[in-house]
Amino acid sequence: MERKIYQRMLQWKAEGGRTALLIDGARRVGKTYVAREFGQREYRSCLFIDFNRAGRDVRTLFDEGLEDLDTFFATLSALYNVRLYRRESLVVLDEVQLFPRARAAIKYLVEDGRFDFLETGSLMSIKQNVQDILIPSEEEHVKMFPMDFEEFLWAMGNETLMPLVRDRFTARQALGQALHRKAMDLFRQYMIVGGMPQVVDDFARNRDYARADRVKRTILDLYRADIAKHAAGCETRVRAIFEEIPSQLARHEKRFYLSSLKKEARLRDYRDAFFWLDDAMVVNTCYNSTEPNVGLNLNSERTTLKCYMADTGLLLSHAFDEKALVAQGIYPQLLFDRLEINRGMLVENIVAQMLVACGHKLYFYSNSSRQDAASRMEIDFLVAGSILGARHNISPIEVKSGKNYTLVSLRKFMAKYREMLQTPYVVHPKDMREENGIVYLPYYMVPCL
Repeated sequence: MERKIYQRMLQWKAEGGRTALLIDGARRVGKTYVAREFGQREYRSCLFIDFNRAGRDVRTLFDEGLEDLDTFFATLSALYNVRLYRRESLVVLDEVQLFPRARAAIKYLVEDGRFDFLETGSLMSIKQNVQDILIPSEEEHVKMFPMDFEEFLWAMGNETLMPLVRDRFTARQALGQALHRKAMDLFRQYMIVGGMPQVVDDFARNRDYARADRVKRTILDLYRADIAKHAAGCETRVRAIFEEIPSQLARHEKRFYLSSLKKEARLRDYRDAFFWLDDAMVVNTCYNSTEPNVGLNLNSERTTLKCYMADTGLLLSHAFDEKALVAQGIYPQLLFDRLEINRGMLVENIVAQMLVACGHKLYFYSNSSRQDAASRMEIDFLVAGSILGARHNISPIEVKSGKNYTLVSLRKFMAKYREMLQTPYVVHPKDMREENGIVYLPYYMVPCL
């Protein structure tokens, strides 16, 4: 399956080995697959070290053998039976977080200049994975996310829809009834299946939602096992947050209320747990920004947040048990747009997922003033434009799961902050249109933002 990160990897290779490339992502997001494919396609040889399997000889080599790199590389070549060619070979350090000393060695390996080095890993920032090592400045960090909608379409054998969607977005034109219906059908499939490559591959081969659901549940169980094993010191709080995500997103406001975990819970007690989930890239955290100016982060109010699942397909399986999905007919209801409950949870989560895949950090706006009704409003997302001008170029985004809705908060927001805004968007299930200064986008156009 083709992934867009591959083009970024080609760009890095063309730059000639000045840095090692570290691909950071959640478990089962496809890091190992794309690293192996890249090594096999783009290099004369590829030496692949999986630190989940690497034995004592390999680890000792990284601990004690860096002073003599001639012997170091000759030994690695012999251990893995892979011949290395100067400037024509790639060395992959897979799951490098399991052996931080190998990550620290990157400084010397890159400086040596003989080969290119690619690292993959998860939980790259937590204390136990960086303790007692110097993070190499010769390391270039890139994040890998679940498959986006276009990558999902590629896996389904459709390479023509998204180029047309981008053209229509640029021209501010609707797709038209027939194509819009087709795009929405495919988008609902994506929302159900999600973007985890193993799940998408199974669905592409079998077109069976129940099979795909079983694969998703194995990934969720893997995440639970990771929490128990790696969230040292805060595993109970991490697990509590993880299990609570669906019920929190089912709320109208979607904000995470710690009181649901424990009556007198405070964010300071759970901050490390949120950080662990965020660093594991299991969730996408969205913070409240108190003013829509160029420094959304400068105005973020870190005690008020939303916690989305990084993959909406996983959220769906997390929210409903296996029997409910079948007995209540959740999949057919979603496919035919007839699900009356919890649809807003899924739609807002997938918009967050697509915004993150586009490179946006997540912020929302909330003002719950009891004294000033004109200031009382909530906007689902705020995104910053790529070009700064006289305005701050912040675009408010309201997400609507149904075809009938009101825009009270968005209109208040536009009236109050008009001089600071770029383009207000409403993301909804209908085709594209522009009206009274608001651009109405179908879900499948969010990747164009």
